[in-house]
Amino acid sequence: MKRIFLLTVFFLLTVASYAQQSGKADFFSTQEIQKQLLGLTAKAESAGSSGTTLGDYGSYKIQLSLRTKSGGAEIHAHYDDVFLVKQGHATLITGGTIPDPQTGPDGETKGPEITGGKTQEISAGDIVNIPAGTPHQLKIPEGVLFSSIVIKVKE
Repeated sequence: MKRIFLLTVFFLLTVASYAQQSGKADFFSTQEIQKQLLGLTAKAESAGSSGTTLGDYGSYKIQLSLRTKSGGAEIHAHYDDVFLVKQGHATLITGGTIPDPQTGPDGETKGPEITGGKTQEISAGDIVNIPAGTPHQLKIPEGVLFSSIVIKVKE
């Protein structure tokens, strides 16, 4: 399972690298990713979440995300999210509605929770695709360190 996950990540990063307009390929080694995740840990432990962008290529971004606490509900207006879960486990809630939603100037909608959504347990090795316009929320159990590579694809 771990080998399939690593091959999938390598494939996605390779395809993403070749799509750059500059013609320069980027490579993010497992060691580099682990080092960056370690660097994000202290902030995630105090603030509940932390992240960084590995590459911004215009039509998509490759990011690292680390969470120790549940996040609020959100709907991305212009980005699909693809999660490659690296570590930990969480409950993903998708669909349903966000009571009292607040939409920011960037078109992103946020709220405290989702009602009527579908729940799915996700863990290390899983890949998740969340299309733009889909309500979603991650619930992180207490004491769990959840990390993922997130590819944000602009619609």
